[in-house]
Formats: sequence, C-alpha cells, structure tokens
Amino acid sequence: MNTVDEFVTLVCDEVGLLVTAEDLDSGLDQVAGWDSVHLLTLMVALERSTGRPLSMPDLLEAPTLGHVYQLAVRP
Repeated sequence: MNTVDEFVTLVCDEVGLLVTAEDLDSGLDQVAGWDSVHLLTLMVALERSTGRPLSMPDLLEAPTLGHVYQLAVRP
C-alpha cells in the first residue's frame, strides 16, 4: 500500500466502511459507522499490507484516517 487511493480501498474492503479520500481529514468520530473495533481491524489489515508492525498507542491517538495513513506509510 503506497497511495491514498490504495489506503481508501483497504479501509473499504477490510473494514467495511464506505469512505473516500475526502473523508481522510474528518475526525474519526465523524466517519459514519466508525468504532474502536474498526481501528483494530484496520491495524491488522495495514500490518498485513505493509509487512511491518504499527504502534497501537500511536494509532489510538490518531485523530483522523489521514493520520492513520501517515503512520502506516512512514518509513
């Protein structure tokens, strides 16, 4: 996963939420249907997709899906 579009597709396919690139800047509490279980599901999908672990504390502090994306793609 290297692009925002791939991230959005992963969220839609793995988490089951219909989001768009425009939703990445919205607060997680503004994403329709979002809950904490989705964060765990997304974390596992991102780790599988990127092949590396992500920090749960960092993900818990992420205010937006865009921030989650940045955590997933940072070197």
